Amino acid sequence: MNATSTAPRVLMIVTVDTKETEARFLRGCLEDAGVEVIHLDASIRRTVPGAEIGPDAIAAAAGTTIEQVRALKHEGKCQAEMLRGAVKCATELHQRTPLSGILALGGSMGTGLGTAIMQQFPYGMPKVMVSTLASGFTAPYVGTRDITMMNAVCDISGLNTLSRDIYRNAAIATAAMARAYEPARPQAKPLVLISTLGTTERTALRIRLALEERGFEVMVFHTNGNGGATLDQLVRERPVAAVVDLSLIEITEHLVGGLCAGRPDRSKAAMDAGVPLILVPGNTDFMVGGPIEQAKLQFPGRRYHIHNAAMTAVRSGEDEYRRLADHLATLLQDSRGSVTMYVPLGGLSAHDSKEGYLYDPTLPPVLAAHLRRALPARVPLHELPHHINDPEFADALIARVLEITALP
Repeated sequence: MNATSTAPRVLMIVTVDTKETEARFLRGCLEDAGVEVIHLDASIRRTVPGAEIGPDAIAAAAGTTIEQVRALKHEGKCQAEMLRGAVKCATELHQRTPLSGILALGGSMGTGLGTAIMQQFPYGMPKVMVSTLASGFTAPYVGTRDITMMNAVCDISGLNTLSRDIYRNAAIATAAMARAYEPARPQAKPLVLISTLGTTERTALRIRLALEERGFEVMVFHTNGNGGATLDQLVRERPVAAVVDLSLIEITEHLVGGLCAGRPDRSKAAMDAGVPLILVPGNTDFMVGGPIEQAKLQFPGRRYHIHNAAMTAVRSGEDEYRRLADHLATLLQDSRGSVTMYVPLGGLSAHDSKEGYLYDPTLPPVLAAHLRRALPARVPLHELPHHINDPEFADALIARVLEITALP
């Protein structure tokens, strides 16, 4: 490691017990692209000299030795020990001499290792994972972070004309991002987070533009099952002035097993942190099923709207509203800070409108009645005679944000 280098520093995560040739090639590509490389090698099977952070140091950081790790003779247990040490080594390195990017290469074990380390690093820092899993189920690896997954295409087993191009591209991309990377500056504007879907976009847009004009920074999240979790994570990591949870579909999806299901504690981050929170049951008028025939099996006897070949919007009803109200009441039991709920009695999404496919004007009042019954008395419930996408409804939420943030 060159202590006097001024080049951007990139953490390269590759286990050389099984990928020595690939690691040498990838390192050369990074160095040719003008960055300093710190190789973290969490190999278990054998130790190959050369990495700046090798297996012995990683095991020591986990409070053990590499010999003791190998003696476990269980790949899951060995991986857990080395992962614990690798995260500690990587984060302590970053604290001493900040990194500008991370590049990892691996199969299932290497992807788990690389992305678990990446999860510990700030938004905005380049994070590239070249993986044999990148064309499949990536949610457990990306999570709520800004991780770029690149498909390795071939198995990571030697070099060929295809893998050389892919690894070189990944190295060049990581190096270019690392050279341009600027750590986050102190937050200058008060931050407001908004959740939405396309079916409540008109109101989300009106709120965002109005708040930006008044000097706020606004971030909007798509509640497709992961967007709400990302919003909640940002509440935990950054100073947030207010949250407008305009779309609570991830909660009802969790309760019914829909495709956009969020976590059981969805929306609770703001409650726990005491961040002023506005709750709106947007998009809870429908559940998200798969293809129409599958949706009919999962949610029989409902009204259906085919959103596309893979997704069907299914009309929700009183049972879902009762369960939603009870779930929110449980979440709110020990909440801190200001929480206010708004129910648009004219409809909860574009589908739930006179022009929509699942309109039923009798159901929003039913939801409001369940909320009145279930919510703690300290949570104000405002029932407004507007559709969720009406300007008047958006303006009421804007006024509330300005009130709870005490800004003009």
